[in-house]
Formats: sequence, C-alpha cells, structure tokens
Amino acid sequence: MALKRFGVSLEDELLEELDKYANDNGFANRSQAIGFLIGKYITEQKWQCNNIVAGTIIIMYDRDKKEIPVKIAALQLNYTDVILSSGQYYINGNNCMHVVTVTGEAHRLTELSDRLSTIKGIKHAKLVMSRAD
Repeated sequence: MALKRFGVSLEDELLEELDKYANDNGFANRSQAIGFLIGKYITEQKWQCNNIVAGTIIIMYDRDKKEIPVKIAALQLNYTDVILSSGQYYINGNNCMHVVTVTGEAHRLTELSDRLSTIKGIKHAKLVMSRAD
C-alpha cells in the first residue's frame, strides 16, 4: 500500500475540532482521525443504495419536550413499510431514548433517520445498519 502525502489547509476552528475529536477518540494524530472519518464517510455512502438492510435508529431528546414524541410518531406513519418496532425509554430525569428497529432498502432507512434527526430538539440521532440480503 502506497502512502501519498499532501498538504491540506483548514481553518483554525476546524483544526481545533479535529484535534479534540482525535484526542477524545484515542487517535495518535490528525492523519489517523482524518483517515477514519474518510473511511466512515465512504462506508456510509455505500449504504445509499438499494441493498436490503436491517438496523436501528437511536434518538436522544429531552423528555420534557412533549412535542418531540408526537413529531416522531407523525413522521413514522410515513415509514410503516420499513419500521418493525418503535419504543421509548426514560434514561434519567432529563433524557429519553427512542429506538426504532427497521428493515428495508438502505436509502429508505437513511432517509427516515435523516428526517428524524432534523426534528427540532433532538440531541442525538444515529442509524446503525447491517446488510440483510
């Protein structure tokens, strides 16, 4: 495997965030962190296809924001063809975790995850998929 070196210029703020990410995740240097992030991005882009996959969407939000579960439920009505189950769990006094188990074409699951993650008040959303065909 040949290594190619090239210079990249980044804004100071982005470099600070990259250094924090590398440190928080145990990477030895920026190059390892960048390589990981590029590999992750490429893998995620491969899921933007018609492969049949199974997965889980995990959403975290403030349990006091009563409108969020209503918005989640309304959005899920448009994706009943891929949703196997959906439930919420109260993690502590402030946080609720909503878990959606899904199966279907990867691009459809990604679309659902993206739409759920844009609901105002969502703290974190993550889709994990595995090929199922």
